[in-house]
Amino acid sequence: MSPSARRIKSPQQLIAESGADLEGHGLKRTMGLFQLVCFGIGAIVGTGIFVGLSDSVAEAGPAVVISFVLAAITCVFTAFSFAELGGAIPVSGSSYSFAYASLGERVAFLVGWCLLLEYGVSVSAVAVGWSQYLNELFDSLFGFQLPTALSAGPADGGVVNLPAVIVILLAATLLVRGVRESARATAAMAVLKIGILIVFCVIGFSAFEDGNLSPFATHGTAGITAGASVAFFSYIGFDAITTAGEEVKNPRRNIPLAILICIGVVTLLYCAVALSAIGALGADAVADKPAALSLIVNQVTHSTVGGGIIAFGAVVAIASVVLAVMYGQTRILMSMSRDGLVPRVFERVSPKSATPVANTWIVACVFAVPAAFASLDVVVNLTTIGTLAIMAVVNIAVIALRRRDPGLTRSFRVPLYPVSPILGVGFCCYLIWGTGWSTWVQFAVFLVVGALVYALYGRRRSRLVTTPAGDGAAPAGPGA
Repeated sequence: MSPSARRIKSPQQLIAESGADLEGHGLKRTMGLFQLVCFGIGAIVGTGIFVGLSDSVAEAGPAVVISFVLAAITCVFTAFSFAELGGAIPVSGSSYSFAYASLGERVAFLVGWCLLLEYGVSVSAVAVGWSQYLNELFDSLFGFQLPTALSAGPADGGVVNLPAVIVILLAATLLVRGVRESARATAAMAVLKIGILIVFCVIGFSAFEDGNLSPFATHGTAGITAGASVAFFSYIGFDAITTAGEEVKNPRRNIPLAILICIGVVTLLYCAVALSAIGALGADAVADKPAALSLIVNQVTHSTVGGGIIAFGAVVAIASVVLAVMYGQTRILMSMSRDGLVPRVFERVSPKSATPVANTWIVACVFAVPAAFASLDVVVNLTTIGTLAIMAVVNIAVIALRRRDPGLTRSFRVPLYPVSPILGVGFCCYLIWGTGWSTWVQFAVFLVVGALVYALYGRRRSRLVTTPAGDGAAPAGPGA
């Protein structure tokens, strides 16, 4: 076994190092359970249901409800693992830090590499979806839409997707002001979008017809599996809850609770929205339709007012996803920088706002480029398989850490251990199978590139190498 494969940071070391950065200014614990739950819902409920529902329906037809449940089951098993590890290792690195404590530095870097893809593509794709619903809102309120040249990238017949860039920059502006302000904004947006989705369900069920659910499994079991793989993109974001580990009050209690509450609420909401949408107009009216929820409400109510309200909810919902996912990305980069695996600029925290300002603006500028110019459809499956691989690793990390550190304080324990994490790995592999061989090849290439980056940069600059005598911990400072 190579020396880098044996580089493991104990949970105690990770927690000790998380107290401060090199400047001596730590993050502040300001989020309670309610804000953390809203943050999780803010990270999950957005483009996946407002925009991605039509793609899932195209694959599975009315059986998309089963696809959502299958995706949710995968998430539930993994959520148990995230809850155990998030309560035991309450730091900002999420699954990256969990892998570091259980499986070693090389695996941790590749997990972080996949997280960069997951969060980066997710933010950019979400921003593009925000642009679509903003145009729908403008059309409902004012009777006009932004010109295609300014609201779509070159691949979609435009020049630059300006609204997508604007929402990313607005999120960055809010994030650098402080986590308290960001948490309050996310909580308000989460409550609003849940309310609007409930209104949609009421409207949809008012026009519900049983015949619209037949034939149920349009494309058979293969369609349900493919639909679940697509629907899984709708759940991406619940792991962002663990990236708030250093800014949550009583994290050992609140992180596990928030994860489980979010998965339960979101699953019920997604299934209700899908069932009401298809029951109202049928699968053909939903499949492959942009801004599908607004379209359904307009047709059911025979008015553009309801669709405008849904569009407003989507604009708010998707903006909150951009905010929450960008937050998670900056905290993961901060943890990787603290370990020396990415440049040190990402770990610096402003003494004024107690936020990683430079990190946030770098992330915003990088994410804004693909959102403005690129077509992201071709990498959505790549993002899904990367996320599933991360979740499989987290389930494995639970087993590895139970063996490596059985005495570690765990505020939540995975039920039915070790069956539960093993089933989590199995469901992840099952959905990976549904992404298709071309996605497997893309992902293999992506991992090879990540391994090369680690070999050429991260392995040599790791703090476990550069500060071997002092165990890599930075001195705690004010606010730690």
